[in-house]
Amino acid sequence: MTKVEQAPFSYPVKVGHISANPVEVHLEADERERSEIARVWNVLEVKSFEAGLQIQRWKKDGVRVKGRVTSAIVQACVVTLDPVESLIDETFEALFVPQGSKLAQMPRPEGEMLLDPDGPDAPEIFTGDTVDAGEIAAEHAALAIDPYPRKEGIDFKGHIESTEEDDRKPSPFAVLKDWKKD
Repeated sequence: MTKVEQAPFSYPVKVGHISANPVEVHLEADERERSEIARVWNVLEVKSFEAGLQIQRWKKDGVRVKGRVTSAIVQACVVTLDPVESLIDETFEALFVPQGSKLAQMPRPEGEMLLDPDGPDAPEIFTGDTVDAGEIAAEHAALAIDPYPRKEGIDFKGHIESTEEDDRKPSPFAVLKDWKKD
């Protein structure tokens, strides 16, 4: 049996207590939580992590979590490995429906399925009677992390991209081209 890893930042909300009127929630990670978030995000340090959320009922049995997440993080520069500070400031909206809900079932059209990349996301499914607003905020912040942070003013001087010719394997007979029979 495998152990399910708990979210590094958690704020469970009982779905039964959510009303149609949005409830404002302010979340802020303490030092221990920031340390865990840094470990999960694979960054050097999370200096701050805050989220301002609106949580409300969506349709009959769904939940809408809308908000803004901000975080100050320290990453390693991909060129020099020096610390690089970054700020995350993201707004998001996420919909959740319980497992088995009619809203969770996507229509299955015949033939080709067209998806609008700019359109709304399909609702996510939750199990049980809670939705973890802290985990949702942390996931949306993690999506905004720069995967290739660079210290300001650092570039790849002298770096030459390989060409198709460079990528070909050398012939084992290439060493014989300069060989002369005496």
